Amino acid sequence: MRVLYHWPLDPFSRMARLALAEKRLTFKLSRVEFTDDPAILQAMNPAGSTPVLRDETGAKPCVVCDARPILEYLDEAREAAPLLPTDIAERAEVRRLVEWFCVKFHAEVNAYILHERLEKALIGGGSPDSAAMREGRSHLRWHLAHINHLIETRDWLGGTSLTHADIAAAAQLSCLDYLGEVPWNEFALAKSWFMRIKSRPSFRPLLGDTLPGMPPAPHYADLDF
Repeated sequence: MRVLYHWPLDPFSRMARLALAEKRLTFKLSRVEFTDDPAILQAMNPAGSTPVLRDETGAKPCVVCDARPILEYLDEAREAAPLLPTDIAERAEVRRLVEWFCVKFHAEVNAYILHERLEKALIGGGSPDSAAMREGRSHLRWHLAHINHLIETRDWLGGTSLTHADIAAAAQLSCLDYLGEVPWNEFALAKSWFMRIKSRPSFRPLLGDTLPGMPPAPHYADLDF
């Protein structure tokens, strides 16, 4: 059995969910709430953060913490449906983009927008700060322009096939899409790329995610948005 401990609108949890589904691996979800006893998660991951994958399918059960190690682990655990290229230089490019979206994009965009619109609401932190929202939205447009640039010369972000790079980017953007924060109509190539990701079977469970008192944007579950 595989169990993924996650929070629905955590982009890093979504990375793990997408990778598990793309690898066609069976797993169960265990939802971790902000109000849960932190000691439970810290017993598995000292950082106290999601995602955490508990894999008991092999001879030696293991626990893998955090999105990027989980993605690498899954690609090594099951060779079928690879999410990394075979060429060493192409793998390096995919890993560069994963780092880009997990670190740079998250710090410049989601650390502003998701914090202001999601985390503050959940912890009773007051209304979103307008200056922080402007900063995050400005950075978001710059990153969408970069995705447009990549898709001009590539089938997918990392090359000719769907890889960890697409999963990392889509996971980050999907949380913003839930909130209706992505100006898709200004970035046609980024939109067409995201529509392809959104239409994949691996993405369908994410489209059913909801938060109490915070419904998704009207277009969120629409594959032809």
